[in-house]
Amino acid sequence: MQFHQLAYFVAVAEHRHFTRAAEQVRVAQPSLSQQIRALEHDLGAPLFHRIRGNVTLTEAGETLLPIARRILADTETARLAIRELDELDRGRVRLGAPPSLCTGLLPAMLAAFRRRYPGIQLELHESGSGDLRQRLAEGALDLALLAGARITADAGLTATPLLLEELVVIAAPDAPVLGDRLGIGALADVPLVMFRRGYDVREATVNACRAAGFEPSFAIEGGEMDAVLELVRAGVGAAVVPSTVAGDRFRMTRFTPDAGMTRVVQLAHRADVEPTRAVRALRSAIAGFVADAARRASLPPGIESLVDAIRDSGQVTRVGPAS
Repeated sequence: MQFHQLAYFVAVAEHRHFTRAAEQVRVAQPSLSQQIRALEHDLGAPLFHRIRGNVTLTEAGETLLPIARRILADTETARLAIRELDELDRGRVRLGAPPSLCTGLLPAMLAAFRRRYPGIQLELHESGSGDLRQRLAEGALDLALLAGARITADAGLTATPLLLEELVVIAAPDAPVLGDRLGIGALADVPLVMFRRGYDVREATVNACRAAGFEPSFAIEGGEMDAVLELVRAGVGAAVVPSTVAGDRFRMTRFTPDAGMTRVVQLAHRADVEPTRAVRALRSAIAGFVADAARRASLPPGIESLVDAIRDSGQVTRVGPAS
């Protein structure tokens, strides 16, 4: 098994087409096909079903794909780490973040980082936390901000709790008033605009409703963050969202304290890969930004810092929610 064979395999798996994959990796299509056959012979199993131009992965191909992506990503990480040994004036960090943070706190954080390290290339990948966790495991991301209903342990990840964020209910400005505070049970009578699977807020909302003894009613489901906000503003239904995206465009209602509708944002990277200097610098910068904002009392309403101090090594000391 050779690296270029894995690269060819991943290209075919992503394009589902041998000719387009060959164009991407810049080899002749017969050569690519020959290398794929050699890889299949070496592994002892076919990787693709080839039926009249319809290329799909076999069970062996589905098993190999995340492993191949991880191997290729680790190789690139090693190359970049060696390049960064001299000084921290170049490098690349692939950062994943939920859409709510991409439009909230993250732009200011990344702007401050760019001013300090203009030579480091940043790649931002926006998606739900479930998707980001999978991409971290596959090696497609170096660092990710993962949100969830509670602090969770993952043997494959090293994670630092960063923020505690309140979840709220939003509705169109002219929608009926839901009250000053809502218990979870009140959602039983509220048609919800629901995020697609992969968003932590969807999981938190559905689990809270089921724990209260009912299934939530969806006015529409499957949206990304921007779509959900626009559907709510158009009056399709209400939505449970992080407090940072509520804004002035909506009628916002907070949950009662006993509802437990909050989420924890953690800063994570793979446990089996030593972060490059560029990754460590961004990790420290993000945590430092949160800690400084908490000390200045400049975090948005509904957010508490879980970061107390940044050590010189870039490691973060967690002491619990800000008081």
